[in-house]
Amino acid sequence: MTVQQFMTIAEGIPRNPTAMFRADTRRLIEVVKRAVLTVKTEQAAAAEAGGTPATCIPPSGTGITAQSLMARFEGLPAARRGATVTQAVRDWMIERYPCPA
Repeated sequence: MTVQQFMTIAEGIPRNPTAMFRADTRRLIEVVKRAVLTVKTEQAAAAEAGGTPATCIPPSGTGITAQSLMARFEGLPAARRGATVTQAVRDWMIERYPCPA
């Protein structure tokens, strides 16, 4: 799923407690969970191979909230909204949790 597709679906979700019961909300949550898992798996594989991972996400987690994710995606230039959610999350985590050189 691209960032733009994600944002389009998210725009149609009401901002209230009942949103968690919607299938499209759960779908978006799963997309983000898979993206984070992919980035963490890449981090672990790079470390296991003896290389420097692109990210050093702490064991305590990413700290991503729905609000911070949407703010991040909304801040992307239109030209970058065609990237996958996984690539957008990867880029964000590289900025947020860089590994020491």
